[in-house]
Amino acid sequence: MSSAPGEAPRNTPDQAVLYEERLWPSPWIWLIAAGFSSATIVMFAPISAEVGFGAAAVTAIIVFTLLILSTPRITVTATTLTVGRASIERAYLGAVDWFTGDDATYQRGPGLNGLAYLCIRGWISPVVRIEVTDPADRTPYWLASSRNPERLVAALAR
Repeated sequence: MSSAPGEAPRNTPDQAVLYEERLWPSPWIWLIAAGFSSATIVMFAPISAEVGFGAAAVTAIIVFTLLILSTPRITVTATTLTVGRASIERAYLGAVDWFTGDDATYQRGPGLNGLAYLCIRGWISPVVRIEVTDPADRTPYWLASSRNPERLVAALAR
């Protein structure tokens, strides 16, 4: 049984999912997307109202589809961690910490290492920092947004 790219296979007991999260856009992002789509009516209304509403519908379909397709998934199994398109064996993971508020802002900004792998979303404040211990990997750590950082850290601690 094959799996989609970036998704851990689920055909063995080792690959049972311990934790899974989708980093869906917040409601206000969906409202902005709807407002943007509605604004296209104004651009095409001089041609005709039908064209304006049609353009708004097509724009909404495109924008919503792009939001859905670009939503990353975090998956933890007994042997792997997958964050977005990247996967790593858990044997190469070190310390795991989570941050909220000003600490999360610092991790995403001034405290960020330029070699770190990022899967962060501006609409999700908490972040989880996962150290990479693989000597062949130049990436010092992964930094990922999470709405449930304590559950993600607990899954990685198992």
